[in-house]
Amino acid sequence: MKQPKKLSGQMLVRLLLLTVVLIAAICTPLGFQHKGLPEVKALAMKEQAAGGTATHKVNFAAPAPQKLEPVHTSAIGSAGASAALAASQTKKAETLQENQKEVQGKTVYLTFDDGPSPHTDQVLEILREEEVTATFFVLGEQAKRYPEKIRRIVDGGHALGNHTYNHDYDALYDSFGQFWKQVKATEEVLREITGTRTALVRAPGGTYGHFDKTYFNLLEQGGYKVFDWNVDSGDSKRKGVPANEIVANVKNAKLQDQVIVLMHDGGGHEQTVKALPEIIHYYKKLGYEFRTLSAEQKPVQFSLDPQVGKKKNRPAPSAEWIASNVVPNAALFEPELPLTVEAGGLQTRLAPGEYELRDGQYVAPVRMVMERLGAEVYWSEATQSAFINWGDAYIVADTRRGVLTAVRPDGTYAEWEVTFERKAQALWIPLRPLLEALGHPIVGVVSTAGERRVSAI
Repeated sequence: MKQPKKLSGQMLVRLLLLTVVLIAAICTPLGFQHKGLPEVKALAMKEQAAGGTATHKVNFAAPAPQKLEPVHTSAIGSAGASAALAASQTKKAETLQENQKEVQGKTVYLTFDDGPSPHTDQVLEILREEEVTATFFVLGEQAKRYPEKIRRIVDGGHALGNHTYNHDYDALYDSFGQFWKQVKATEEVLREITGTRTALVRAPGGTYGHFDKTYFNLLEQGGYKVFDWNVDSGDSKRKGVPANEIVANVKNAKLQDQVIVLMHDGGGHEQTVKALPEIIHYYKKLGYEFRTLSAEQKPVQFSLDPQVGKKKNRPAPSAEWIASNVVPNAALFEPELPLTVEAGGLQTRLAPGEYELRDGQYVAPVRMVMERLGAEVYWSEATQSAFINWGDAYIVADTRRGVLTAVRPDGTYAEWEVTFERKAQALWIPLRPLLEALGHPIVGVVSTAGERRVSAI
């Protein structure tokens, strides 16, 4: 955010006059009455009575206004929210227990890392012929290169997992921020291809010697499930490991009720393809059931390397970064819930579909949210800007510049760089900079059993 600048009296007068002229001349009223600009209100009503002008061709339809509910901001994070959160955690625990009951017995999870590649099609054909399913932990750069193979994986009834974007050890294990960035990049690639996200993550090289407590804790807090393995086929220990050695590694592994087998379908793993049928036959003869990994089951994870913290001098993510990126991310993998927005002693509730979570921020149509909170909003088609007046706060959302400007009562102003989106004839704005510009910064973001909630002062 740029530092506030002091306007001279003459400049302030010019700015206010210019704003009034622009609004009176070209702004589209968006279904409300502006208390401070009666002339604009009269002009809008006159234009609408005459059948509308060019400024009214854009239909910014929004749901009917909801009744505003006063709230007590001192109750944020109260026992009620804690109880709801506890109920949510209890429900998740019950789901986990039910899932564990379902997979009791001998179950094998075939997993393939580093794809997709030309070998992926061969693997998929073998799985189809053997009528078994598997989980593919894919690289973002490879998924972007072979989107049709990602679709075939999904169409075949298999599961997708996130194996980071480019498998670069130096970057991934230099800091958690770098690892998170690659996970999110791959997640978006897969979402663009399949329309869904995956909460399954596998660390390149496994977690041992790479993950510290920060990696484990923040990924879990962000809604991800990290899976290692308990059977290593050894197909990546060196280049060109022969098929008979891969099969022998699997057969020599300790038998367990729940087996997760590590294999690879990236480039250069044609011997894995050759070994796969015999590996499948081996587990079939032992009576194992083949399944795909699920975010609802307890993950297999390596123990924490006590020396990893000493070996790697990693910068710790700030509390602000965690609150902005990690905390709200978990909502991406939760059931669709309404979002309650409370600010200035008022609150409104957005139904699923009336908001989205993007890059760790809640985004919603500005007119819908602000009108429900009692604000006044105008749209200027000529300047491609929205004008918002809420109490003493006045802001301008300039979509051409990608800037949100707040004009303070004392003559100062502040700007935020914001990514705007026009969708379904509505202007969508991230709630965090919007509320901050209006003088109500967000102080809490929580997700409970029944809702998601954004609390601002």
